[in-house]
Amino acid sequence: MNKVRNWSLTVVVAGFLFGFDTVVISGANLPIKELWNTTPLFHGIFIMSMALWGTVLGSLLGGIPCDKWGRKKTLFWIGILFLVSAIGSALASNPYFFSFFRFIGGIGVGASSVAAPIYISEISTPENRGKLGTLFQFNIVFGILIAFFSNYLLEGFGGANDWRWMIGIVALPALVYSIIITQIPDSPRWLILKKRDDATAMKVLEMIYSKDDALDNFYEIKNDLIEDSSFKETVFSYKYKLPLILAFLIAFFNQLSGINFILYYAPEILEMAGLGSKESLMNSILIGVTNLIFTLAGMKLIDVLGRRQLMIIGSIGYILSLGMVALAFFNNLGPVVLMVSILVFIASHAIGQGAVYLGFYFRNIPK
Repeated sequence: MNKVRNWSLTVVVAGFLFGFDTVVISGANLPIKELWNTTPLFHGIFIMSMALWGTVLGSLLGGIPCDKWGRKKTLFWIGILFLVSAIGSALASNPYFFSFFRFIGGIGVGASSVAAPIYISEISTPENRGKLGTLFQFNIVFGILIAFFSNYLLEGFGGANDWRWMIGIVALPALVYSIIITQIPDSPRWLILKKRDDATAMKVLEMIYSKDDALDNFYEIKNDLIEDSSFKETVFSYKYKLPLILAFLIAFFNQLSGINFILYYAPEILEMAGLGSKESLMNSILIGVTNLIFTLAGMKLIDVLGRRQLMIIGSIGYILSLGMVALAFFNNLGPVVLMVSILVFIASHAIGQGAVYLGFYFRNIPK
């Protein structure tokens, strides 16, 4: 069990890189806008959101290398993508190169959201799968917090080029992750179903289970070779049409709520409300802290209040907090009211949709 925990702790560093790489752009936003003087449309679609376009591609295609090369190799190359993206973005001489390397990092983000949960689910037992799976969720929000904190510490570190340090610092954890991920084994499920390496798979299973349980799991995975096609037909049958549509809409509205806008543009939003550059970066840390605390609270409350109740609480919080953000700007209510409204929005997302969606995924993912 200790080995499974250690493997999981290694893999979820991908979640940390996910959160770190996604939000670190918030500190570089204003300096880059001033440096390259691009149009608002170009800045928004390319510079700021290019990583999100990469995330879409990575999440759509991430399963292909997982099946072809294995979860372990895919996770390794995800680390390389983060490493290349961080170094390339930090050294970029123009907005086009910068956008390209941010896109590379986005692919890593999207692929990690596929590969890491799959690997964790395939090396864990049904009893600890939910617990180990939430480590990935925790590391995403922890990475977001560290990104805000890192931006604050590095502001002014390199003078006019401090944004390069903010972006490039991601290379350090990416390098460490790429090294340590080589120490985990391939998942037994992939070894059996895709590589047909039963002997190696059995060795890995014996590190996870007792000898008898390992054998039982071995034959259970073997049976999935026969059941795989019928499972796909069942999942995509008309019977499950409504649940699949609802799952899609939950994920869709999770993003449409504006959570990424707040995380990406937090310092600029706070500067527009009257705070200075350093103050806005400092207050951005509060957003990361709030996100972390209420994500942990949401993970604890899922089994107490239920997912539906948390979704309702989060949605009400969305409406009230975003309404207050709009009023704060429209009536010029000042940075304090705006900051409180944003924190309520972050808390509503973290305890509601943010915790429920990923928590549901890990608690219901098949073996």
